[in-house]
Amino acid sequence: MNNVFVSNHPLVKHKLTLLRDARTEHKKFRELIRELAMLLGYEAMADLDLEDRPVQTPLAMAPGYHLREDVGLIPILRAGLGMLDGFLEMLPGAQVWHLGLYRDEKTLRPVSYYNKLPVDPTVQVCLILDPMLATGGSASAAVEVLKNWGVKRIKFVGLIASPEGIAAVSKAHPDVPIHLAALDDHLNERGFIVPGLGDAGDRQFGTG
Repeated sequence: MNNVFVSNHPLVKHKLTLLRDARTEHKKFRELIRELAMLLGYEAMADLDLEDRPVQTPLAMAPGYHLREDVGLIPILRAGLGMLDGFLEMLPGAQVWHLGLYRDEKTLRPVSYYNKLPVDPTVQVCLILDPMLATGGSASAAVEVLKNWGVKRIKFVGLIASPEGIAAVSKAHPDVPIHLAALDDHLNERGFIVPGLGDAGDRQFGTG
């Protein structure tokens, strides 16, 4: 799994443990997702291209740098919204485009219900944000949408994945790096990651 990057950062491990805890109420849950998104975003964006841009300090000229690429953030509705603020704190100039995908509870297949991408791509790099990579169906569908849009560099950033989800995305899109806080054991018969953390959307918004 050369395209899968699981963070070993102590703060990621600490905050993910709090996030998994069934006793964590939804306000704290949202805060933890935002904080984890910032930490994972730092790692996922480590290879963004730079161009030289010297800057005048009060004393002298100093070497400086500027991001060469425009970045798009693609939160998968609705659970991906919780990761968005953390990324925007790191990269406030990023463009944000939303994709609406939900998993059919009977077939476990993704169903698209919202897509407002413009006709032509306006960014060079897209980061798909979704806390849970379970079956891999929604993530694979999102990547397909972005590739058809014309984006060449795409990454998936999530919190927890199942081996089944990793295998599905890697098979369909081996060129897409996957950045995670943890890789869990398996999917249950309902398509939930075990041990996981439950339904990320319900736990964020208090709708469970």
